[in-house]
Amino acid sequence: MKNNLNVNIDKNFNWEIIQKELRNQFGIEIYESWLKKIIFEEKYSNYILVSVSTRFLRDWIVSRYLDQILKIIKNFNKEIIRVEFKIDNKIDNSSNNIEKLQDTKISFIKDSFLQYNRIDQNKSFDNFVIGASNKLAFEASKKVCEKIAHYNPLYVYAGVGMGKTHLLNAIGLELKNENKVTFISAERFMYQFVKSIKSNEMVKFKDNFRNTDVLIIDDIQFMNGKEAMQEEFFHTFNSLIDKGSQVILSADRPPNKLIKIQERIKSRFSGGLVVDIQNPESELRFKILKTKIDEINLLYKEKLSISEEILKFISDEIRNSIRELVGSLNRVASFSRIYNRVPNLNEVKIILKDLLNVNETNITIDNIQTLVCKYFKISKNEMLSSRRSRYLVRPRQVAIYLSKILTTKSLPEIGREFSNRDHTTVIHSVKTIEKLKTENVEISNGIDNLKNQILYKKENEI
Repeated sequence: MKNNLNVNIDKNFNWEIIQKELRNQFGIEIYESWLKKIIFEEKYSNYILVSVSTRFLRDWIVSRYLDQILKIIKNFNKEIIRVEFKIDNKIDNSSNNIEKLQDTKISFIKDSFLQYNRIDQNKSFDNFVIGASNKLAFEASKKVCEKIAHYNPLYVYAGVGMGKTHLLNAIGLELKNENKVTFISAERFMYQFVKSIKSNEMVKFKDNFRNTDVLIIDDIQFMNGKEAMQEEFFHTFNSLIDKGSQVILSADRPPNKLIKIQERIKSRFSGGLVVDIQNPESELRFKILKTKIDEINLLYKEKLSISEEILKFISDEIRNSIRELVGSLNRVASFSRIYNRVPNLNEVKIILKDLLNVNETNITIDNIQTLVCKYFKISKNEMLSSRRSRYLVRPRQVAIYLSKILTTKSLPEIGREFSNRDHTTVIHSVKTIEKLKTENVEISNGIDNLKNQILYKKENEI
């Protein structure tokens, strides 16, 4: 079996570095539970082949993490445009392997579910960069640490990559020395819930979560639609509130906008303090870039020095996500490693061309759907319907494809915008259009025209 942490492809592509970056971006818990299990196989001209042990593992990674994994890989090698998975049953993923639960009774507590295993020592209040857009959320998070149950729960919401997980981690880091802290993602909560049922250890599951002083759950929106788990969470939540334990939650939207979450749970969330993190202002974006340069130099033992002109340009242009902002800086840093020099401003514009185009037009899936419907002369209701007529299927696939390449939305998020379609439908649509573009010049030109109209708002081109 190939070693997934020791495969050097060429000077531009090193799987070990990518694995380190996956661990840094996703955190210890997600990395150890899922991403560490990805085995590198081979690099082709514009994609890489990796393997995992089961279809379950592949589908989980693809639906939740693949978009961000590809972005990280492209930071180190821009030629890579996709990641292909194959199933290799010979891979031994005995650590934390959910499939092994059918054969083996593993102790719930021993299955790497330590109280502090998600807490990252490097994400504290001290290195959280504060600005007008996130100051309220920062102050509320600090206040929770001064007095447990000062307001309960604390609910922090923001878009992807805005720093809410950093704040939750900082709270856990601050409180863990004097309190029993449980910091877990909603999907990990689900994993433990399913595992406990299969291994007949629900008593341990309940005891572990209901006997904590501080419960921190990240990305609570992923609890949607799972009724049995929501039922258990509801009773756990009430038990903790009744005994004065603190609950801290994060999500990508306010409580009343959560989808397929029980109304009584949303009501409980709204009963505490709800704060949001807004899009970072220019000054904050610049401060973040300066801070991240120091972190990159420390992590990779480099002496990266980027001019304030370039940092100002990046902070002015990348406005919608701190994660995108940091990703842009990582691209520039990767260029510096490869060519052993810092790029000039014109080169930075080329390196970040795709991000600059997207951010200039503030593209939304709704805008894409509107323009595609106009182009194909159909209504939006028809596009979003369940009908499978050919004259509706193709526009729908085109809209999904453009949503995938022109927005930062994940596969499940795109599916939800198309009448709650499954992520596998999104994948099929993208692959279908990619294939058609290579086979039919007329279709390819039409899609490119649509893309240009969306990017540059030139409605007279079509």
